Amino acid sequence: MRISLRKLLVTAALGLSPLVAGVMFPGHAMAYPKPSLYPISWELKFAHAAPKRIVVITPGTANPVAYWYMTYTVTNLTDKEQQFLPVFEMMTDSGKVIRSDDQKAIPSAVFDAIKKREKNRALEPIEKIGGRVLIGEDQARDGVAIWIEPTHRMGTFHIFAGGLSGETTFLKDGEEVAAKDVNALSIADRKKLVTLHKSLEMTYQIAGDEIKPEEDAVLSKGEEWLMR
Repeated sequence: MRISLRKLLVTAALGLSPLVAGVMFPGHAMAYPKPSLYPISWELKFAHAAPKRIVVITPGTANPVAYWYMTYTVTNLTDKEQQFLPVFEMMTDSGKVIRSDDQKAIPSAVFDAIKKREKNRALEPIEKIGGRVLIGEDQARDGVAIWIEPTHRMGTFHIFAGGLSGETTFLKDGEEVAAKDVNALSIADRKKLVTLHKSLEMTYQIAGDEIKPEEDAVLSKGEEWLMR
C-alpha cells in the first residue's frame, strides 16, 4: 500500500496510523480539512527563528545532553485580548511525534542556558508564556519550545505550532462537520467528533551527519497552515 507523505503527516498529526486514516478518508488521499482562505477567527502574529541545537550539562548529571529549541514571538494584533495556549510538537523523519517542554525530562537549567545564549532577557518558558496576550506590538511575548534531541541524525523533521488561532473544525467518521451543525448532532455523535485546530507546520532539513551536528546547517523547506 502506497501512502503519500502529505497523508502520513496529517495522519501522524491526528495520532492515527495510515491504515486507520484510510478508513477515515476512504478513497480520498487528499480529503482532509484545510484552513479557511479568509479570516474566520482570531489569530496571533507568530514570528520564529530556525531551530537550534544546544548541549547542556545540568546540575546532578555528569554527561552532557543535547536539546533542540526554537525561539518565537507572539503578538496580538486583534481587537481584544486573546488566550495563548501554546502547543509545540516535533515530528521526526521516522514519524514519531514529540511534545515540547516535558518538564520531567527537561530541567530548568536548559531554559537558563538557552536564555543566556540568546541574550534575551524577555524570553519566557512555556509554563509562563501561556495565558492572555494583550493588544499591541509593545505587548508581544517572547517564548521558546524545547525538545530533547530525538536522534543524532535529524534528517527532515517538522515542527507544528498550535494555539495561535481560534479556527477549529470537526470530523465525524472522516467527514467534516461545520461548527453550526454540531449542536444538531446527538450526544452520542458529538462524542465521536474529532476536533482539529488551525496550526502552523514548519519543515526543516539537516543534510549533514551525526559526526559534527553543531556545524550542520538547518535548512527551511517551507511552512504552511493546516488543520490538525
